[in-house]
Amino acid sequence: MKAKILIVDDDPDIVMMLEDRLQASGYETVIATEGQQALDQIVHESPQLILLDLTLPKLSGLDVLKRLSHMKPAESLPVIVMTAHASIEAAVEAMKEGAYDFLTKPLDKDHLLIVIRKALERDALRRQVAYLRSEVDGRYASIVGNSLSVKSVVEAAQRAAKSDASVLLLGESGTGKELFARSIHQWSHRCAMPLIVINCVALTETLLENELFGHERGAFTGADRQQKGKLEMADGGTVFLDEIGDMSLSLQAKLLRVLQDREFQRVGGSKTVSVNIRIIAATNRDLRQAVRTGQFREDLYFRLNVVALTLPPLRERQGDVIPLAQFFLERHTRDAKRPGMTLSHAAMDALTRYPWPGNIRELDNVIERAVVLSLTDTIEPEILALLPDDASLRRNSDAPLPYVNLPYHESMEQHSRYIIARAMEKAEGNQTKAAESLQLQRTYLARLLKQQKE
Repeated sequence: MKAKILIVDDDPDIVMMLEDRLQASGYETVIATEGQQALDQIVHESPQLILLDLTLPKLSGLDVLKRLSHMKPAESLPVIVMTAHASIEAAVEAMKEGAYDFLTKPLDKDHLLIVIRKALERDALRRQVAYLRSEVDGRYASIVGNSLSVKSVVEAAQRAAKSDASVLLLGESGTGKELFARSIHQWSHRCAMPLIVINCVALTETLLENELFGHERGAFTGADRQQKGKLEMADGGTVFLDEIGDMSLSLQAKLLRVLQDREFQRVGGSKTVSVNIRIIAATNRDLRQAVRTGQFREDLYFRLNVVALTLPPLRERQGDVIPLAQFFLERHTRDAKRPGMTLSHAAMDALTRYPWPGNIRELDNVIERAVVLSLTDTIEPEILALLPDDASLRRNSDAPLPYVNLPYHESMEQHSRYIIARAMEKAEGNQTKAAESLQLQRTYLARLLKQQKE
């Protein structure tokens, strides 16, 4: 996507020279000839960088810098200041107010382009770091597991990461699809740019469209300024579309254009926005069946299904249960400030024998709960409160559920997890079918699953 640069100068000859040079170098330009107009353009046009003359009529360049520091989110925009007077005092003052660099006129055109490129690269890195700090809290670490099924998927994912091909991650809910998406991004040449995660089932169609594409000012009631969508925020990086199988057909058509042409229009806009992104999608649904029933576009399926990786359920990789449990135990004991906790041999045996209908996500929740509730440093099977599977219930229908002796609210929470896990297992991970069997709205079930994950 072309970076948009705001040129702020009252000299028409300098403006023309900068505009011609920047546009020839592939940048989009916006012009302001005085300070207040510059502030208005920042709000309405959302530039990625500002070239600011310090000597402006009415409102000086330094005054613009001072006001910019209080404008969210524009306070972090990189600003390169320009002046015809090589004043050390002016340079120091501009840098104190947050300017990225200071150039004197007449400008060296080649040096200017180098400074602009470095400023944009630094800003992209700053945005990536800020996003990762908010998104990654330690739960996304290296892939744990030595089973052959996991190793083969990891090797295929590493090969796929070297290209820009779309990747489709398949498998039951809770098998670690987001972790694999993050790993593919980190193994790719795009790792220095953002990875943006979008859950296609957590929002309504209208909100999801706005989340993906952003909107222009005035696009709808309350849209008082332009807002970039997550596809635009991910420019140069990777977009992970989780639960892609639940996206509406109308949004599928718009996403198809992004995959084909790498461009789109914001909601309420007519200008085309170009992006350079890599798409990774994930679903627990059978997309081939969804294509046959008309619930998923065939052309989009083939666009996404360039490299398909199926993640094995935890019950098919029993040898990885204990390493995963130890990994989660270390993390949760560190968070809970309870170092030295261990799993007893009986607890490890119970974990290995359990079928894990909720997969790795369920194992994570079980270990976290055990760390919180255990009164000793050794975790025993009783505190794990593993939910019985249907077979064991049929064999002993009068046996009490393992969480019946817990406090009321905790017991109800565990039973809710149990019936949802059973429904998801019977529906083979399909949230729509599971919601129908539970007589719940699919969006409400999605919220419950998200709460359990958290």
